[in-house]
Order: sequence, then structure tokens, then C-alpha cells
Amino acid sequence: MKGGGERPVPFRGGGFEARRSRLLPPAALAGLVLVWHVAVAGGLANPLFLPSPVSVAAALWELAQSGALAVHLAASVGRVVTGWAIGTALGLAVGLAIGIVSAARAVGMPLVSALFPIPKIAILPLFILWFGIGEPSKVATIAAGVFFPTVIAAVGGVDQVPRSLIRMGQSFGMPVAAIVWRIVVPGALPIVLSGFRITVAIAVILVVAAEMIGADEGLGAFVLMAGNLMRTDQLLAGVVVLSALGLAGAGLISFAERLLLRWR
Repeated sequence: MKGGGERPVPFRGGGFEARRSRLLPPAALAGLVLVWHVAVAGGLANPLFLPSPVSVAAALWELAQSGALAVHLAASVGRVVTGWAIGTALGLAVGLAIGIVSAARAVGMPLVSALFPIPKIAILPLFILWFGIGEPSKVATIAAGVFFPTVIAAVGGVDQVPRSLIRMGQSFGMPVAAIVWRIVVPGALPIVLSGFRITVAIAVILVVAAEMIGADEGLGAFVLMAGNLMRTDQLLAGVVVLSALGLAGAGLISFAERLLLRWR
């Protein structure tokens, strides 16, 4: 270079690598809450229909102090965990079978494609007829909603496993069970765990819908009751708790990814 020394060329090979930021998420949330508060305080929103963050926080504190929040939260979490676990276990078993066995794929994929688009809350009355108005019908609704996305994620994960690795295992005489456990499952795990993020959110959505239809306890029942009484501060407090529940589920999935995918 004329008139000076060499200038280093900036590195451009980052490959869109995700960079974690601990300050940006809370800053964005604080900004959103601030805009919300200014809109209510400035008269741009009716406090009856959109209470201020201070009113929502006060309602949340009141619910926590009275013990009602713990009761509703425990009921919803129990249903979500049970339904998600059942739907995930069945979905993984069926998805792996469809991904590995050609006959299972030929039969299973058309059925999954036909049944997956059906809104699971629409068949809750059918589950109530089968299992009664109690807990089993709500858990079955959540499990059904979780099952189909898990199947699709498992099949997609199996399809992404390099067939050269499977052929190599077969050439070394590995048993079928060893190939599935040591090659197929680890290779499919990244996509399966990504699918878990979706199914956790689906489970939260379905538990709210199921509790609104037939439950005395649970966040869905509480939100419905608060809306009927025009207690919008309590309604939004319940929505905040539901959002926190979804964030907690996503956090657990992130922890599982860091724990199980350290080999990547």
C-alpha cells in the first residue's frame, strides 16, 4: 500500500454465529414496560381496558399474598408437565419408528398429516365424553397437541442423520438397537430439541384453553373469571404468569440443549 504500512483485512467469516447478550433482553423488556406505562399515564389508553404495569404488579402481589396464585399455578403446571411428558414420549416413539421403518412411514405420515391440522381444543368435548370432566380429559388434550409436532420433529431429525454414518455402523456389524441409540438418536437430537420449544408453548396454550372450558383451578380458569368480572388488572397478572411459565419452559429446553449437545 502506498504511503503507509499494511492494513489488516477485517475477518468476515463469522457464519451468522449467534452472540449472547445479557443486557439487551432485559433492556428491551424494560423499554416495552415503559412505553406501556407512559401510554396509560398519558391518557392514550383507558386504564379499565389496559391497566398500568403498576396496577398489574399490585394485583400480582395481592394474588401471591393470598395464596391464590400458588393454587392456580400448581394446577396448571401439573397438567402441562403430565400432558407434555405423555405426548412427548408417544411422539418420540412413533416419530422414530416412522423415520426408521419404511412401512411405518408409508402408513404413519399420511395419518399424521391428516390429523395434525385439527385444532386439539375442538376435540376436547370428545375427550370429556371419553375420560370425564376431570383431569384426564385436560391432560389428554395437551398430550394430543404435543404428540403430532413431536412426531414431525422426530421424523425430520432422523431424516437429517447422514446415511453414511448409518451404513458405516452396519458395515461394522453394529446391532440395530446400537445404531439407533448411538447414531440416529444423537444425530436427530438437535432438531428434536428445537421441536420441544414449540411443544412447550403448545402445551401452555392448550392448558389455558382446556381450563377455560372446564376447570375450577388453573391459570386459564382464573383468567376467564377475571375477564368476566372485568378485573383486567388480575387478568393481565395471569397473562404475565403464563408468559413467565412459557419462558421457564424455554429456559429448561435451552439447558437441555447445552447439556446434551456439547458434542456439536
